[in-house]
Amino acid sequence: MKKNISGNKKTTSPKGTRTKPAVRILWILVLGGLAFITLIFTFAWFGLFGALPSLQELENPQANLASEIYADDGTTLMGKIYAENRSSVDYQDISKHVIDALVSTEDIRFYQHSGIDAIAIGRAVKGFGSEGGGSTITQQLAKNMLGQGGGWVGKRIMDKLKEWIVALKLERNFTKQEILALYLNRVSWLNVYGIRNAAHIYFQKDPADLTTDEAALLVGMLSGPGKYDPVRNPKAATDRRNLVLDRMVTNDILSSAEAETFKQKPLGIKYKKLDENLGIAPYFRSVITKKLIDWCKTHQDPTSGRNYDLYRDGLKIYTTINPKMQLYAEEAVIKHMANMQKKFNGQLPKNVWRDQEDLLDRAMRESDRWRFMKDDSISDEEIRQSFNVKVKMKVFAWNSKRETDTVMTPLDSKERPAHPELGW
Repeated sequence: MKKNISGNKKTTSPKGTRTKPAVRILWILVLGGLAFITLIFTFAWFGLFGALPSLQELENPQANLASEIYADDGTTLMGKIYAENRSSVDYQDISKHVIDALVSTEDIRFYQHSGIDAIAIGRAVKGFGSEGGGSTITQQLAKNMLGQGGGWVGKRIMDKLKEWIVALKLERNFTKQEILALYLNRVSWLNVYGIRNAAHIYFQKDPADLTTDEAALLVGMLSGPGKYDPVRNPKAATDRRNLVLDRMVTNDILSSAEAETFKQKPLGIKYKKLDENLGIAPYFRSVITKKLIDWCKTHQDPTSGRNYDLYRDGLKIYTTINPKMQLYAEEAVIKHMANMQKKFNGQLPKNVWRDQEDLLDRAMRESDRWRFMKDDSISDEEIRQSFNVKVKMKVFAWNSKRETDTVMTPLDSKERPAHPELGW
């Protein structure tokens, strides 16, 4: 009798054979995913998902720069024309303390990465953003240049991809110092654009002269210019400044003892809002602005081939105005207008705002005070009450500075305070 051995004995496969299909699928998913990402990245690189800045635009980056009007001596700045009041400043003209504070706070590995920091991204993903974001200074600059923001999830993903590409191009075409200068010239502090204007407005000094604590304050404001505004929120601004100082300690820029010394210092704010309506020959500048707008329509920028933009191209305009003679003329006008103002005020009724409540209410709602207090979730009634509290303020006057200090309510609806310089 023949022994039937077929089917009676199970054969065994080599160890691991059963897992081969799973491994194959895993490799397909991994390699397919990488290929897909590479393809999407390539499409984005060549602008198939939206235009990217050209190499020429990256090599010659142009933030919105204010055009400047000069007197006949070529050095006296009479005023500016701008959409954003921004003046560019070179890296060597920025305080080292600003650079150290910025890198320590925003991108501690700035000098090690090439535009995208995988370690920072991993840390941000792991901590769900609680340990800081993953965007580098270069990425933030790229985002600023692209003007991105908002939109549905797919758009935000594409925007982030474009941001990475532009960041890589920036790193390839600029030095680290140039990137830092570009960044500081483009960022804003509320409605103040660029480090030069920020230094002038908050501290009345050039960026090169900023001290460590001043630099820490301005850099700290960048994450929330309204929230950490030292004029409106000095406590929050102080806390934020001190946090930046702590990060400078972490980055071995300061010792703990040095940081503690700076923390004890007052903010030292010398805030003065820029007002281009003041300065030399404001009416002349108004006329010349209208003529320059027409001039720009017929003249092209040779580097870009497009017509000049008076409000964004940072033009230098030189006039025939003699600043000394102009000053004499304006002083004569001041004396005459002060007398005219007194005569005019003498003819006004005591309550000039009677039956003008609607006008006053609209003026209140359109004011910065109302907007800022509303942002802080203060009720309308409390805001209205604040307009009737007397405070120190600067108001227009016919004098050499075109302003004077006084005390009055923001609304000033019932009485006009007596003030000789104002003719009241």
